[in-house]
Amino acid sequence: MLVHLIDGTFELFRYFLSPAAAFDRDAPEELRAVRGVVGSILGMLEGGTTHLGVATDHVIESFRNGLWPGYKTGVGIDPLLLAQFHPLEDALGALGVVVWPMVEFEADDALAAAAAMAAADTRVEQVIVCTPDKDLAQVVRGDRIVQLDRRTRALRNESGVQLKFGVLPTSIPDWLALVGDNADGYPGLPGWGARSAATVLTRFQHIEHIPKLATEWGDVSVRGAMKLAATLTGQRELAMLFRELAMLRMDAPIGVDVDALRWSGPRADFAAWAERLGTPQLHERAVALAATRAAT
Repeated sequence: MLVHLIDGTFELFRYFLSPAAAFDRDAPEELRAVRGVVGSILGMLEGGTTHLGVATDHVIESFRNGLWPGYKTGVGIDPLLLAQFHPLEDALGALGVVVWPMVEFEADDALAAAAAMAAADTRVEQVIVCTPDKDLAQVVRGDRIVQLDRRTRALRNESGVQLKFGVLPTSIPDWLALVGDNADGYPGLPGWGARSAATVLTRFQHIEHIPKLATEWGDVSVRGAMKLAATLTGQRELAMLFRELAMLRMDAPIGVDVDALRWSGPRADFAAWAERLGTPQLHERAVALAATRAAT
């Protein structure tokens, strides 16, 4: 079987910001992004997806805000978008989809934990993590756990991660710590760029293995190596903190196994949700699909 894990928060942002959303008159404005995501997930099910789970940020802030004061918050998010976070969770739950609304942790943590859980099940052929977020590149493993950008349809396995970032998935948190992540609100270390970080980490894999002196870097060749080494030596603790921010938590509470991810049909309250979203056909489609699957 294939298991699909979806970043619901990203999907909500994507549909909210889509130019097509401005011309969508089927759903009320305050639920247009929700309708877009629900319709998209139902489309995945109609396309043959059998096992799936959706992770969401129930709130934007997480435990990471206590580690770094500049970490991302909900400040600046359009109130119309923010108000759709919880309705999305309710609507997807009514559709019959497993939803992980994260409070202490983030949606990315739930996706990482679910990917590890699913990959450990020998019945699972492949785990497909549906998000372009570079943080999730760290969970990719060979061809067993892959990353899919549903917008571009780009599928990235372990070789694809290495090709894009210059490092293996296990080094992605270290790479992000050195380079920084503007979306999450931490800057990385001065002078360290994507190429220099990738070159050094290709040789040493993790920050704690990088020698303090550039003269001990052996055959690693990067511009400004002496300055980079001095910066890392002086700010190593900060780099390790940034890596902690970047490292996804496999202990995020998901509370289900692979069998629970099998979609078996909508709940009774999905009919009301389809009406509220301005698209009663969503309920009709979901019921028809469930009946077809039950028959086969």
